[in-house]
Amino acid sequence: MAHLFDEFRLKDVTLKNRIAVSPMCQYSAEDGVPNEWHRVHLGARAIGGAGLVIAEATAVAPEGRITPGCTGLWNDAQAEAFAPIAAFIKRYAVPGIQIAHAGRKASANRPWEGDDHMREDDPRAWQPIGPSAVAFGANLPRVPAAMTKADIARVREDFVSAAKRSLAAGFEWLELHFAHGYLGQSFFSPIANKRTDEYGGSFENRIRFLTETLSAVRSVWPEKYPLTARLGVSDFTPESQPLEESIALVRRFKSLGLDLIDVSVGFNTPDVSGMPWGPAFMAPFAERIRREAEIPTAVGWFVSEPAQAQAIVESGQADLVMLARAELGDPNWTYHAAQALGRPEAHAALPPQYAHWLRR
Repeated sequence: MAHLFDEFRLKDVTLKNRIAVSPMCQYSAEDGVPNEWHRVHLGARAIGGAGLVIAEATAVAPEGRITPGCTGLWNDAQAEAFAPIAAFIKRYAVPGIQIAHAGRKASANRPWEGDDHMREDDPRAWQPIGPSAVAFGANLPRVPAAMTKADIARVREDFVSAAKRSLAAGFEWLELHFAHGYLGQSFFSPIANKRTDEYGGSFENRIRFLTETLSAVRSVWPEKYPLTARLGVSDFTPESQPLEESIALVRRFKSLGLDLIDVSVGFNTPDVSGMPWGPAFMAPFAERIRREAEIPTAVGWFVSEPAQAQAIVESGQADLVMLARAELGDPNWTYHAAQALGRPEAHAALPPQYAHWLRR
């Protein structure tokens, strides 16, 4: 029976515990280049004791950013700026990064500046793209340009290039962002994908962009390091893909070399009235996918209390617990969780600069 503070080994990477800092967009980069904010933000969470720290959704192309403040990995200058951040994280935790393309949700204002699409005449704005010319709606009303097959091939290669740069920057855990209504997710979703060619319609066609991208990235990402993906397994609406399709897709991912699935929500529609909000509400879905697809899982969403995180791991619902808001509120969440669970790792979770004084 696993414990939250047990090691977790995946490929040649060993996490010192089952606690992972989830990718959290900071919207604080310039031209996609991370800076001291990112180094302090991510470094503080690594010092706090988590076994894995994953850098925010990082765009594989300029048009793949959610906002002008998002980080990127479409050029070498960005990778060079990430390198000291990854190196610092590695002193205390496994450094990971999530690579992404925002698709039709791109060209938006920062959340605290409106969280809506920028005006088309805004000099910072750009044309979003997606599988079909279908807008997300609500605060993101701009209609994306339907991607041509040349666009699809280009973005797939953008993911490959970003994966190579992730490796060059020193990251040892790679996550593909196929959730939250961004590009990969929207190809899979019948809500967003209305194509009539080989990239739309049937299950096999709707997963084609995702499986081709995963295969292409797997070919350049070293076998010794974990390749993972975050997948939105449902939108909890009648129009969403069935959960059974998501499980079938995860099985396909596994056959193509995926090592772990980070189970999340679709967010392909602004209508979230059917969402079963509540503490750890995605954990049962992670458990089902873990069991039926026979693949390690990670899960987050309203996980905040140590006992809650322990129950997820102990019951076998997931192998890793992804923390976001809890880590924003308390960068030393791991230390406090060890204390709450009565584990001797409480002080070992922290570097000696902190632990020496706190154990006195």
